[in-house]
Amino acid sequence: MFIDSHCHLDRLDLSNYQGNLDLAVKSATDAMVSHMLCVGIDLNNAATMLELAKKYKMVFASVGIHPSDCQHQDDVLQLIPYLSHPKIVALGETGLDFFYEKNSDQQQIQQKSFIQHLTVASEHKLPIIVHSRNARTATLDLIRNYGNQESAGVLHCFTESLDMATKAMDMNYMISISGIVTFKKATELQEIVKHIPLDRLLIETDAPFLAPVPHRGKPNEPKYLPDTAAYIANLKGISVEKLAEATSNNFFKLFTKADKHKFSN
Repeated sequence: MFIDSHCHLDRLDLSNYQGNLDLAVKSATDAMVSHMLCVGIDLNNAATMLELAKKYKMVFASVGIHPSDCQHQDDVLQLIPYLSHPKIVALGETGLDFFYEKNSDQQQIQQKSFIQHLTVASEHKLPIIVHSRNARTATLDLIRNYGNQESAGVLHCFTESLDMATKAMDMNYMISISGIVTFKKATELQEIVKHIPLDRLLIETDAPFLAPVPHRGKPNEPKYLPDTAAYIANLKGISVEKLAEATSNNFFKLFTKADKHKFSN
């Protein structure tokens, strides 16, 4: 069984499912995806995240404000009431994106929002889901200075350097790999994955984005996670079953509120 550690169920293309999310979720479970973490990206969809987690036993959720959507650092405080629910297992998606955002003032806003996320996550002993592009040093510095290494977090959809991954893992973070690893030009990432210890690895779809080969170009969905898992297992020279077991155990180790016995199917 596989666990999709990062997806956006509220954004899936449901045209092949008669607009019915139930059918898309069933398609994922039929593909041996036992659980999914539906990740929040702004204030407006926090309530939707919670409702999806409450509706589906196999779905957990997070709430957060993506760096591309943050405006005021104190907006994070409006998410605190959600954090007590048993199915809200993390804070984020948050972080820094200096790839798309070149304006220094906006980058400062991103950093202030990230600091607030890290502070709130630390206070509530929740792991944090981190997006980072072209901001390696700043991301690591803020995690180090404001994060909680006990509850830690994950660098999701990782595409940065082995050095960054190593420094994050030294702070107790997991590294999550998406379908990007299957892309022909992702040779650097493929080499990095070979060096990530199995007990630090998560897998994700980031659906509806970044569908893996052989589905590249299509809207992504959780049922495609086994294709990414098979590719990673081959890179690491292990069986798909061993990769599935390890990444599933890592998921429950990091997201401690996601009790695998209480919420098992």
